Amino acid sequence: MTANRVRIIAGKWRSRLVRFPPVAALRPTPDRVRETLFNWLGQRLDDLVCLDLFAGSGALGFECDRAVAKALRESARVLDAAADVVESDALAYVRKTAERFDVVFLDPPFASDLAARALAALPRCLAPQARVYVESGERLEPGAPFELLREDRAGAVRYALYAYKP
Repeated sequence: MTANRVRIIAGKWRSRLVRFPPVAALRPTPDRVRETLFNWLGQRLDDLVCLDLFAGSGALGFECDRAVAKALRESARVLDAAADVVESDALAYVRKTAERFDVVFLDPPFASDLAARALAALPRCLAPQARVYVESGERLEPGAPFELLREDRAGAVRYALYAYKP
């Protein structure tokens, strides 16, 4: 990873660089963690509806301020990706969307309780058997209706994959 760029490591856009603005709070998921995640999920997510709820660099799904949203839209345009960038409070979006998601990526700011709050709000917009990936500073234990499938740690980052079991 170089300054303000992250390389997509798998899928249709493998090896393409995604640019993002120099926003201090953005901490793109390291390549090794993303590689582990997609090994857990399986390499193909074709035809699945995915949500990157706290999109920063956008590397996971394809902390948002206007500059980040603009960069995400530009990345989607350059990649010709079927992506909608929504500028909204993440929890308000989850509470109002009619969409049902098969895969959700949660990577909120670590110095907040947003990971736990998002997990609590998500069930209303999850498809049966959805998978939810979470990065956090501390271990989370969301309980039912989530079942822990895998978890690991890379430095200060804890990451886990949960199955939604309604």
